[in-house]
Amino acid sequence: METFSTDDALAAMGFGKFQALVLAYAGMGWVAEAMELMLLSFVGPLVREEWNVSAQDESLLSSVVFVGMLIGACSWGYISDKYGRRTGLLYSALFTSGMGFLSALSPNYLCLMALRFLVGVGVGGGHVFSSWFLEFVPAQNRGTWMIVFSFFWTIGTILEASLAWVVLSTLSWRWLLALTALPCFLLLPFFGITPESPRYLCVQNRMSDATLVLERIARTNQAALPPGTLRYQQDSEVDHSALTCEIDHLLPVGEKECADDNSISSKSGSAAALRSLLSRKLRRSTLLLWFAFYASSFAYYGLVLLTSQLSDANSSCASGLRYVKSEADANLYKDTFITSFAEFPGLVVSAILVDWFGRKATMWCLLFACCGFLGPLVLHQSELWTTGVLFGARGCAIGSFTVLCLYAPEVYPTSVRSTGVGIATAIGRIGGIVCPLVAVGMLRSCHQMEAIVVFEVVLCLAAIACMLFPVETKGRDMN
Repeated sequence: METFSTDDALAAMGFGKFQALVLAYAGMGWVAEAMELMLLSFVGPLVREEWNVSAQDESLLSSVVFVGMLIGACSWGYISDKYGRRTGLLYSALFTSGMGFLSALSPNYLCLMALRFLVGVGVGGGHVFSSWFLEFVPAQNRGTWMIVFSFFWTIGTILEASLAWVVLSTLSWRWLLALTALPCFLLLPFFGITPESPRYLCVQNRMSDATLVLERIARTNQAALPPGTLRYQQDSEVDHSALTCEIDHLLPVGEKECADDNSISSKSGSAAALRSLLSRKLRRSTLLLWFAFYASSFAYYGLVLLTSQLSDANSSCASGLRYVKSEADANLYKDTFITSFAEFPGLVVSAILVDWFGRKATMWCLLFACCGFLGPLVLHQSELWTTGVLFGARGCAIGSFTVLCLYAPEVYPTSVRSTGVGIATAIGRIGGIVCPLVAVGMLRSCHQMEAIVVFEVVLCLAAIACMLFPVETKGRDMN
C-alpha cells in the first residue's frame, strides 16, 4: 500500500488559502506581542511622572515584563508540546488579554508592576504562534513565509506607536494599556476554527486526526493529497540512540521518527524534554541557540529603548544635566515611527538572503552589519545622524532575529520543538531583563560610549555563535 508523510502532503498541496488563514491568526498573535512590548517605551515616563517613582523603578517596569516572559516562554512551550498547540494558543491569549485589561485598573505602581509581570507571562507564549504556523508550511518555501510572518511584528510596533500618539494626546495611559490588550482578545472568538498541527498529532500517534487535518487543508487549497495513507513508521532498523550527528534530525525522512518522538513526550514531562535538548545530538545547537537568543533580544530591545533615550542623552549630557524630560513628545513618536519602518527593509533583505544564502550566513552577516551601524554612536552625534544609524541597526537586528526564530524550530524534532524554542526564547528574555538595567542605565549616567561598546561586544559574540551552529537547515524537512 502506498504511504506518504506529513512533509509529502504539505509539499504536494503547497502554500494556499488554508496556510494564509493560519498566517493571519498566528500573525495577530505576534501583533499583540509586539504591541505589548512597544508599550513599554511610552508608559514608563508617564507612570513615573504620575506616581513620582524613581528612574530605577521605571526601568524595573520593563524588566518585570521580561521576567514574566522568561517564565511564560518555558511554560507555554511545555504546555503546547504536552497538551497541543491549540491549548497553548488559547490559554496564552486568554491570560494575556485578561491581565492586560486588569493592569489598566492598577491603583498603584506596585500593583501595576505585578500585573505587567503577569502580562509578560502571557506574552511569553508568542513563540507558540510561530511554531504552530511553521508546522503547516511546506519545506521548500518555509524561510520566505517565516519572514512574511515577521512583518506582523513590525505592523504591531507601528500600530502601537500610532495608538500611543492618538490616545496619549487625549486620554490617559490607562486607556493605552486597555486598548493594547484588545488584539489578543480578538483571537479568542476565532479559536474554535483553528486546527491542531498535523505534526503534533502524528507525534501523539493520532494518525486519523492528522489525516483529517490534512484533508481539510486539501479541500481549502483545492488540492489533492498524495495517494495512499499517512505513514506512521517505526523504523526498527535504525537505532536512534546511537546517532551522534545532529544533522540526522534534519534529514528528509518523513515521519519515521514519530514513534521515537512519542516515547520522549510520554516520559516525565519537562525534565525529559530538557534532557533531550541537552543530549549529545542536540547539546551544541541548544547552547548556541540559548546565547544567540540572549544576545539578539538584548540588542533588539535595547535598540527599541535607545530610540527614546539616545537623543535626549546627547543633549542632556552635553548641557551637564543628568536627565531632562523630552521637550516635545512628538519627537519620540517621530523617532519611533522612523525606526519601526526600518524593520520593513530589514525583513525584505533577510527574505531575499535566507533561502539563497542560508540561515546561518544570513544571521551572522546581519549581526556584523548591525555592529557597523552602531559604531558611530560611541561618540555623540546629531539627532539626524543618530536616527539614521539607529534606522540601519534596527533593520539588521530584526532581520537576524527573525531568521533566528526560523532556524530554532527547524533544528528541533517535533516532540520537543515548542519546549526547545520556548526555553531558548526564555533565555532571550534574560537579555530583555538586563538591557534596561545596564545599557539604558549607562545612558542616563552619561556613559554613552560604554553603553554602545556593550552592544557591540554582545552583537559580535552573537555573530560568532551563529557561525558555529553545527547545521544549516535551509530546504530541510521538519521531522
